[in-house]
Amino acid sequence: MDNYGHATAPDGTEVKLGAVGQQVVFENDEVRVWEITLEPGEQQPWHHHLNPYLVIALEAADNRIDALAGGDPRLVHESVGGVVYRAPGEVHMLTNNGTTRYRSRLVELKCLGENLVAGQEPQ
Repeated sequence: MDNYGHATAPDGTEVKLGAVGQQVVFENDEVRVWEITLEPGEQQPWHHHLNPYLVIALEAADNRIDALAGGDPRLVHESVGGVVYRAPGEVHMLTNNGTTRYRSRLVELKCLGENLVAGQEPQ
């Protein structure tokens, strides 16, 4: 796995971060599209989004989002065809909390995130 950095948990433990998805299925200068597939009970490791992103559910599931900083988990039902926009934010982990496989495409908007950080103008 590539090096996606580290974060520090509230108890001082250093946590290695993973990718925001499992496989890049498309990428250009403006966007990066990830495939995410989680069987019931599977987790996407701790990760941090540098870019605003859209999640498009291809297979429905009940998911749980835990923040590394703590607090109550967010329970979300992702329905087939549902689309959610999220801004970059906290380090978190996604768990398929349901009984069905979850599959989605996560579309990172590099033109509004990492490219701006790198000093590039959106096109």
